Amino acid sequence: REEIFGPVLSILPYETVAEAVGIANDTIYGLSNAVVGEDEDRALDVAKRLQSGQVMVNAPYGGLRAPFGGYKQSGDGREQGVHGS
Repeated sequence: REEIFGPVLSILPYETVAEAVGIANDTIYGLSNAVVGEDEDRALDVAKRLQSGQVMVNAPYGGLRAPFGGYKQSGDGREQGVHGS
């Protein structure tokens, strides 16, 4: 279990959304995640449950004005956040 930098797509089977969120959060790292789904409200609900510095929803990139930084042992603070510059 090492932090990977670069575009990586992991595909793992799951039975429930709760299990999928558990799999995604089962790491000491949390720089970035993505959620893709037909139902945007459901995708946003899943995104809010992920322990990650940035979560992209139905897009290959985050908002340019959104704070960027890691979560857990990823990154060091937030850029453009309340305490970042």
